[in-house]
Amino acid sequence: MDSRAPRSFDLDLDLDLDRVAERFAQAVDFTIGIEEEFSILDPVTLELLPRFEELHDAAAVVDPPLHEAITTELISSEIEIVSGPGRDLHDALAHQRERRRRLFALAHAHGVALGATGTHPWADYRCQSFIDSDHYRRVTEGLQYVAWRNNTFSLHVHVGMRDIDRAVRVCDRMRPVLPLLLAVSCNSPYLDGRDSGLHSARTQSFTRNFPRCGVPDAFGSWDAYRAYIEFLFHTNSIVEFTQVWWSIRPHFQFGTVEVRICDAQSTAWESEALAALAVACVIQAAREVDEGVPFADPAPRLVEENMWRAIRYGLDGRMIDLERRLEYPAAEIVERLAAWTAPVRGEFGIELSFPERNGAQRQRALIAAGAPREEVFAAAVRETRQSYAQEVAV
Repeated sequence: MDSRAPRSFDLDLDLDLDRVAERFAQAVDFTIGIEEEFSILDPVTLELLPRFEELHDAAAVVDPPLHEAITTELISSEIEIVSGPGRDLHDALAHQRERRRRLFALAHAHGVALGATGTHPWADYRCQSFIDSDHYRRVTEGLQYVAWRNNTFSLHVHVGMRDIDRAVRVCDRMRPVLPLLLAVSCNSPYLDGRDSGLHSARTQSFTRNFPRCGVPDAFGSWDAYRAYIEFLFHTNSIVEFTQVWWSIRPHFQFGTVEVRICDAQSTAWESEALAALAVACVIQAAREVDEGVPFADPAPRLVEENMWRAIRYGLDGRMIDLERRLEYPAAEIVERLAAWTAPVRGEFGIELSFPERNGAQRQRALIAAGAPREEVFAAAVRETRQSYAQEVAV
């Protein structure tokens, strides 16, 4: 049989999706999880190194708690750490800070550096090796070039959400917010050894290429969302829900709303600020769903205009206020989202503190000054080592 051909799978789909509803019924509102992805680098040349298995196995021996916090991604030159479920944002950040410190100590002990930009500036995707697991074999066999091409790094944030129907409606309400979060997070001007001219080459490389990716449709209810997932399973389009790679989704296993739009951040404090902003937006959206605040789902083509502007220009460009149909400077995004989320931020003690320029802007300033890509990347790696490897002030 041609391994590329669709296959039938014996799945008790109704039982599985019934369990999803049960999982969300038992979920605790606004617990928080953070996932940060890092590139594994030669400390001198800053080339990607396929050392994930070595680090993962070493952690099992010398630091079992860290081993439990390390997860795989597609390529073996990438490593991810997860906070696990925190009671709130502050608890999740406390867990993540400690795990970062231990991860960077482990990396140092094994003679590797860690990077945190959305892409590696010059790595050749054709030279990367893949993690050997059932899940990633399905990804690479099913997607071929689209998967091979995906050497990207991001920040994901989970927010616990009671009630699957509510989770779907929160995802709907977050659709126009996703391009704004992306613009704030942009941190990947390079791809394939070239200045891409973009602020988030990661989004163009991954989100624009993977199927079932980017900003999802508005579904309105769990029934509609479930019908779509059933369609995908019954037509052999997917075999597991994680093959729906949208930039926001209900996570069936964790009972969370997962925000997946952001580039990896070069500094720990930017990663924390961005996680805080994403959490505040999701909680504010949930409150508005609960209170019945009127909301009109913008057409996908309108949200896509802002997605493109975020990818191309980041915080240096102009975004569109979709309700007023007017442009505004992208530099105002944080201020606008801070104002929208002020009620829940005050309730949950969520503070926002961003630098004057984000990662892409800092890299672009160096590029404009004539710095070669190696120097630009080295500066970002230094920021990562100096911030993630130590405690970050609350």
